[in-house]
Amino acid sequence: MKKLAALSLILLSRALFASENVEIYEIDSSHSSVKFSIRHFVAKTTGKFNQFKGTIVVDRNDYSNSKASAEIKVNSVDTANGKRDSHLQEDDYFNSAKFPLITFESTKWETTDKENVFKVTGDLIMLGKTQKVVLDVDLLGFGEGMNGAYLSGWEATTQLDRTEWGVSGGQPAVGADVDIVINIEAVRQSR
Repeated sequence: MKKLAALSLILLSRALFASENVEIYEIDSSHSSVKFSIRHFVAKTTGKFNQFKGTIVVDRNDYSNSKASAEIKVNSVDTANGKRDSHLQEDDYFNSAKFPLITFESTKWETTDKENVFKVTGDLIMLGKTQKVVLDVDLLGFGEGMNGAYLSGWEATTQLDRTEWGVSGGQPAVGADVDIVINIEAVRQSR
């Protein structure tokens, strides 16, 4: 089913974009990261997700035609504390038994007054609830990688209010606002 979804995205992308400047990139998770930090009493606790994947469709002629989608495995959360990571799987946090994935699908890609900086709006689905989020995205560049691979680099940041998705565990000791930093190296699949 997941392969079918990825194939559908590629076929749709090709149908939508007839430009030679449209490129499809797959996230290289071994050279990428999805990190977060959240207030805990008077300091911040950090963590990351170790398993994720995604696709970026880039139209270099008109970035507003670009698209991004991603999927994160909830049970890959890693805060460097096994007991806490296990608790985050429970009902008062991510409820990973019922909702094993967090997904993102962009709906709008806007240029800003800064070169290679974008506002990317999309639907973030967590715990079965969909909320709009806006990512501040920096295009870090395009270029040759190893073994003939052609790469793109991206950094995205945002802040989420976790309670909007019903993630309410730990309050008031644990804050509501979560700072997200995503660094992506993606490998071109096709043009």
